[in-house]
Amino acid sequence: MPNRLVNEDSPYLKQHADNPVDWWPWCEEAFEKALKEKKPIFLSIGYSSCHWCHVMEKEVFENAEIAKFLNEHFISVKVDKEERPDIDKYYQEVYQLLNQRPGGWPTSIFLTHDKKPFFAGTYIPPEPKYNMMGFMQLIEKIASMYKEDPKELIKHAREIERFIKGGAEPVKAVKFDATITKKFIEAAKKHFDKKYGGFSPPPKFPQTSLINMLLNIYRLENDKDALEMAEFTLKNMAKGGIRDLVDGGFCRYSVDDKWLVPHFEKMTYDNALLAETYLKAYFTTKDDFYKNVAFETLDFMLEKMSEKNLFFSSSDADSDNEEGKYYVYKYDEIIKAFKNAGFNDKEIKEVCEKLSITKNGNFEGKIIIRNESLQDFSWLEGVLTVLKELRKNKDYPQIDKKVITSWNAMMIKTLFIASRTDLKYFEPAQEAINALLKKMYIDNHLYHSALIDGEPKIKAFLEDYAYLADALLEAYKTTLNESYLLLAQKLTNEALIEYFDEGRWYFSKGEFTIYAEESDTTYPSSGAKIVSVMLSLGSLIDEKYRHFSFKSLEYYSGKIMKHLLYAGLFAEDIVRLIYEDKIIKSNRDNLFKCTEKIDYVPYPFTLLKADEEAKGYMLCGIRNCYASENDCKKIIEHIKEQHD
Repeated sequence: MPNRLVNEDSPYLKQHADNPVDWWPWCEEAFEKALKEKKPIFLSIGYSSCHWCHVMEKEVFENAEIAKFLNEHFISVKVDKEERPDIDKYYQEVYQLLNQRPGGWPTSIFLTHDKKPFFAGTYIPPEPKYNMMGFMQLIEKIASMYKEDPKELIKHAREIERFIKGGAEPVKAVKFDATITKKFIEAAKKHFDKKYGGFSPPPKFPQTSLINMLLNIYRLENDKDALEMAEFTLKNMAKGGIRDLVDGGFCRYSVDDKWLVPHFEKMTYDNALLAETYLKAYFTTKDDFYKNVAFETLDFMLEKMSEKNLFFSSSDADSDNEEGKYYVYKYDEIIKAFKNAGFNDKEIKEVCEKLSITKNGNFEGKIIIRNESLQDFSWLEGVLTVLKELRKNKDYPQIDKKVITSWNAMMIKTLFIASRTDLKYFEPAQEAINALLKKMYIDNHLYHSALIDGEPKIKAFLEDYAYLADALLEAYKTTLNESYLLLAQKLTNEALIEYFDEGRWYFSKGEFTIYAEESDTTYPSSGAKIVSVMLSLGSLIDEKYRHFSFKSLEYYSGKIMKHLLYAGLFAEDIVRLIYEDKIIKSNRDNLFKCTEKIDYVPYPFTLLKADEEAKGYMLCGIRNCYASENDCKKIIEHIKEQHD
C-alpha cells in the first residue's frame, strides 16, 4: 500500500511512495505527531536524478526490517531539495557545522521531536561499510538514547540550533580595486590542472562563473594566460564523458581528473550555463568549435528536456537500476552495429582508435565515447548516428518534469544570446519566456516550481527573482522590447523589498531564513546574480541601482576577496562596477543593426538602450555620452579604440 508521498507533486517524493517506510512530506501534521508522541524525526533530503539517493532507497528504505524500526521509533520526513531549496540549504549548513566539511545528497538528518537537529549524514549504508556505521545500527542507537536519556541529545540539539541562528558574523569590508583581476589570475594559476584543465581535484565540476571571469579578464586586459586556462578547460570538458557526444548535453560532474567518467545525471542549470559559457568563448575567439558545442547543447535541451516551451529540471543518472546504463556501450554491440551500417574493417579500426573504443573499455569494462583529438572527422556524423540508434534499444533515463523558475530562466537567457547568432533560437527563446511568465508569475506573485502540467504552490526565492530578471534583460537586449526591461526592474524592486537588508541578501525569509551565499556552489550565487542585474538597471534605467550594487559588494567584499575563485560572479560584479558599462543608444531600428554585433564587441560590459528620439548612435557611460556616429560599426570602433 502506498504511503503519503503518493499524493505529492514532486517526482522525487513519488519515487518513494511505495517504500515500506511510513514517509511524511514536510508538513505541520508530521511535526505535531512527533511532538505528541515524543519521537525523534528522521529527515531525508534528495532529488529525483541523484544516483546515491537511489542506492540508499534500494538498500535502506526498501528494507522491510529497517522500515519497521523507523516506523515504530521515528517520524520519517522526505524533502525534494529542488522543490524546497530553503530547507535543503538550512540542513546543508547543519551538516557542515556538525561534520566540518560540505555535505551532499542524499542528506540524512536526525532531529528532536521539536525539530532541532543533532546528527547529520549523507548516504548511510544498511550495514557497516566504507568505515561507516550501518543505518540499522544508527537508528537503534538513537532510539535507545532517545528513550532512555533524551536530555543530552536535546541539549546538544539546542546548542546546535543556537549556533545556527546566531546569524552571520560581523562583516568587515575590504577595499577592492582593479588589482582584483591580477589576484584572480594568480589564484586560478595556483589551482589550474595543467594536464586536463579545471581548477580542482576530482570530483570536477564545470565552474562556469570562474571560466566566464577568465574570458572577461582576457577581453579587458588581453591576458593570454586567462584565455589559455579557459580554452584548455573548455576543450577538455568537450572531449567526451562529462559531455555526451552522442545525444548532446553535459552531465553534472566528472568523478575523475580527465572529465571522462561523469556522474550521469543531466541538469538543466548545467546545460544552460555551459552553453552560455561556450558561446562566450566563441564570441571571444571566433572559433566555431565553441559555438557548435553550445548549439549542440541547446538542441539537446530543446529535443529531450522540453515540453510546452518549458524545460524540465533533470534526467536521471540511472536507468534500469544501473548508473549510466543508457550512456555506455559494450564493445561487441558497437562493432556489430558498425558492420551492419556498412563500415569496413579498416574504417572500424580508425573509428575505434579515434573514439576510445577498446575491448577492455574505459568505464567498468564498458565504453564511454570520447574524441580525444576533438577533430571533426568526415565520418563522425555517420558514426554518431549509428551510436544514437543503438541507444534507442535502451530505456531512456527518467526525466523529472518539474519546472523551476530560476533554471528555466537560465536556459531562456542562453537561447536569447544564441538567437543573436542563429535566428532559429529566437522563437524558442521568446515562446519560453512567455510560457514561463504565464505559468510562474500569477497575479503579480512569482513562484518557484511546478510540474509541467501542474499549478505552482511554492513561492519564489531570491534565485527566481534574480535569474528571471537576468533573462528578461537578455530578452530586452535581443528584442529591445521595453516591457521586458520594465518587468526586470519590477522583479528587482520586489527582491529589494523582500530580500535586501543593508547590503546583505537573503535567499529566503519564509519558514527558513537563509542568507544568500557569497560563493558559487551548484550554480552562481543568487546574491551575485541580483547584483549583476542591478548593475544593468543602473546603466539602463536609474543610477540608484548601482548604489545598491555597491552596498552589496561592500558587504560581501571580505569573503569575496578571501575566496575569489569560488565567488566568480561576485568577482565579475566588482570588475564591472570598477570598469563601468558602455551603453550604445539609438532608436530601435538603428539598434537592431547592432544586435548581431553586440556579443563580439571586445569590451565585455556593453549594453544597448533604445531611445526613439535619437537619430544616430551615441556611446555613453553611466553619467554622460561621449561619442556620436551615424553607423553602428563606427560606434563599435570607438569602443575598440578606447579599449586598446
